[in-house]
Amino acid sequence: MYVDKVKNIKSVKLEAPGIANVFKRVLVSPQQGWDGWVMRHFTLGTEGYTPRHAHPWPHIVYILGGNGTLLLGEKENEVETGSTAYIPGGAEHQFRNPGGDDLSFICIVPEEGDV
Repeated sequence: MYVDKVKNIKSVKLEAPGIANVFKRVLVSPQQGWDGWVMRHFTLGTEGYTPRHAHPWPHIVYILGGNGTLLLGEKENEVETGSTAYIPGGAEHQFRNPGGDDLSFICIVPEEGDV
């Protein structure tokens, strides 16, 4: 069993080509007993974005706060607090926060997807 608060979990700024102003926390993973899965908390600051990419594993996403865009293939989808998304494996995708408040979301992936 495991209980914690997001504020107690270390936030790591992601730095790589194609990424801007993105912070990640690993909330629950095999280390806490959830074998095979990882629940992450992402925050995109003003003008933040994840890389445009695809990979074999799926994502399940829940938007906790803010407004932004989820690019799926060539379609831009507006997301806001309370939005949900399923991103299948192999689908090109990217999250963007065009400005204003932080965009924060929960993203659940299979363990091999937490890279």
